[in-house]
Amino acid sequence: MSDNVLDQVFELLQLDRLLFLIIGIAIVVGIVRLINKAGKRLSDKFSAKRLLILQVTTILGFLVYLLGVPLLVYTSLQPPKELLIALGGSLAVAIGFAIKDIVSSFVAGIVLLFDRPAQVGDRVQIGDTYGEVKSIGLRAVRLVTLDDNTVTIPNTKFITDHVSSGNSGELDMMVVCHFHTALNENIDMIRDILNEVVITSRFAYLAKPVIINIDEVEIGMKLGLKFSVKAYVLDVRYEKAFSTDIMTRATEVFNQRKIQRPQ
Repeated sequence: MSDNVLDQVFELLQLDRLLFLIIGIAIVVGIVRLINKAGKRLSDKFSAKRLLILQVTTILGFLVYLLGVPLLVYTSLQPPKELLIALGGSLAVAIGFAIKDIVSSFVAGIVLLFDRPAQVGDRVQIGDTYGEVKSIGLRAVRLVTLDDNTVTIPNTKFITDHVSSGNSGELDMMVVCHFHTALNENIDMIRDILNEVVITSRFAYLAKPVIINIDEVEIGMKLGLKFSVKAYVLDVRYEKAFSTDIMTRATEVFNQRKIQRPQ
């Protein structure tokens, strides 16, 4: 590298320019955080549009980073063309090896925004992890599990691995609950009980049908009946509350009517 290029590098690294760059990056990060906070407040206020608001704030955050950081670097340092050409070749290889995983995750994040195998607010299963997508960042997706643990998963995993989405951008989601009874119980009566329990739940989304499937299964070396109740919860946030409500009230009715369970 020539002395002229070195002089240009030292000129770029002047204290005032570096301070301007650091302050600018801090402002960009602050703007993204404000967008996320505003999105959360709006989603809490307008719950019917919660998923749409969260998805819009995610896209806005990406755009701020994607457009703001390069523009900030260029305006603060103002590198000459000769320096860019001189440094470009050597830095490209070094940076490529250093940030290849970050770049791949960043590109995967952009793919996620358009291909949408998972969206903010979705309940997804990836590998052994199940939870709600809270954010799609530059590098990773953050899931909150049903145990209220935050799990960080690289964006690339959502492109290369199998991802199962329970609601695919919708507020409502199917919830499945299973009940077992003795083989000689009255099927029609049990179906009516389960249907009434579901439609009277305050968490049920009744614009979609309640489906009850029945199977004969072996439990403890004996045959029994398995009732699979498929119903929709009005908001994915109430998934466990809905299933708990159904299980609790159905069990109470079963006990009151002395419906036998497999022994």
